[in-house]
Amino acid sequence: MTMLWTVVNIAVLAAMIYGLYSLQKKHVSFSKRVFLALGVGIVFGFALQYIYGPTSAVMKTSMDWFNIVGKGYVKLLQMIVTPLVFLSILSAFTKVKLTQNVGKISSLIIGSLVVTTAIAAVIGIGSSYAFHLETIQIEQGNAEAARAEQVEQRLNDIQGLTFPQKILELLPANPFLDFTGERATSIIAVVIFAAILGVAYLGVKRKNPEQADRFAGIVETFYAIIMRVVTLILRLTPYGVLALITRVAATSDYAAIWKLGTFVVASYAALLLMFVVHLLLVAAVKVNPIFYVRKAFPALSFAFTSRTSAGTLPLTVKTQTDELGVPEGIANFAGTFGVSIGQNGCAGIYPAMLAMMAAPSVGIDPFTPSFILTLIAVVAISSFGVAGVGGGATFASLLVLSTLNLPIALVALLISVEPLIDMGRTALNVSGSMVAGILTSRITKDVNPIVSTEQSHAEA
Repeated sequence: MTMLWTVVNIAVLAAMIYGLYSLQKKHVSFSKRVFLALGVGIVFGFALQYIYGPTSAVMKTSMDWFNIVGKGYVKLLQMIVTPLVFLSILSAFTKVKLTQNVGKISSLIIGSLVVTTAIAAVIGIGSSYAFHLETIQIEQGNAEAARAEQVEQRLNDIQGLTFPQKILELLPANPFLDFTGERATSIIAVVIFAAILGVAYLGVKRKNPEQADRFAGIVETFYAIIMRVVTLILRLTPYGVLALITRVAATSDYAAIWKLGTFVVASYAALLLMFVVHLLLVAAVKVNPIFYVRKAFPALSFAFTSRTSAGTLPLTVKTQTDELGVPEGIANFAGTFGVSIGQNGCAGIYPAMLAMMAAPSVGIDPFTPSFILTLIAVVAISSFGVAGVGGGATFASLLVLSTLNLPIALVALLISVEPLIDMGRTALNVSGSMVAGILTSRITKDVNPIVSTEQSHAEA
């Protein structure tokens, strides 16, 4: 019977995919199809859990097949992340208009990411206070104990490094190794390597323009091809979102989530409040917040379901350039830096909340001004080099807690709700990247006029 019900479940998913494909043929907008996939997937997932239970053999077998669509789509995106990052940064240097302002643009983007992460830390602190979060509210079970051992091992991997040594870890000693994504800091190392090549290109351009032009032509050709690959893969987004959110809804441990409901609510309250800050920031540079939400929704929804900022990078860049009027160079810098620097959710809100909860257990009053200011500074600095993949928030939390000499066991106690909260954190991370790109393009007055006109029509 397991095989029979598995086939039925696969047939239902296939029918839903065909329905989404039919809507595409009828030219229903991309955003609407993604939103529909999200809603249908949630309902389908809830139904599967109600019928079979989250740990049944039918559920396990069905999810293995569903993963071909969901995780398969994520793997396709991950496949092009490193080539896209490398070519995006290198291509930015070959564009004359950008190279004249590359220092200013980089500073604005990194500054936006770090400042918004500091704001996110303040919001995380406020949420902990408003919801009276404490470590004693959380019980430890077998899963939490097993996770604690993993956390200890990960802490041992990073605790021996001084801050200068952590900075050295960002540098690409072997760029070919970093192209494989082997290290947690591989993405930012690839960015640095591409930037070094870009600076070298500028030097060659001054002395030998012909060779520089040939190199620029090669880079632009490869960039055009990789962006075409991005376009082809992104067409699969509604199907990937459908399969991913179905799996989340079908396999989540709602009993554990209920027990830690206060922490979940406090986390999402902080995430939503920080998203409001994003909307206020885009409004400050005369971008309609409703226009932003509508255009950014497909990227945010995929980040929410996939839980990977790095995997969402192609969609993040495409959304900025095609929908939000951000020029390619700035969008590439903002999206790429946002994968490893200043993640508002994973490196901002979450570590700040855990630090506020852990402090009383070692006799520290978390609401003293000195502790709060130190916490905000540590969160902002530690946000450099956080990997934009699953586990990034754990890495950031370990850095913050160990730097402040706070117990790290709390990280392991939240394993049961980690996936649920990570969904919102990842979406906020991606939003922070896009907001940094919007702010930078508006401050430098470098905006796609066609998209600006579309926004004006939307406002009218």
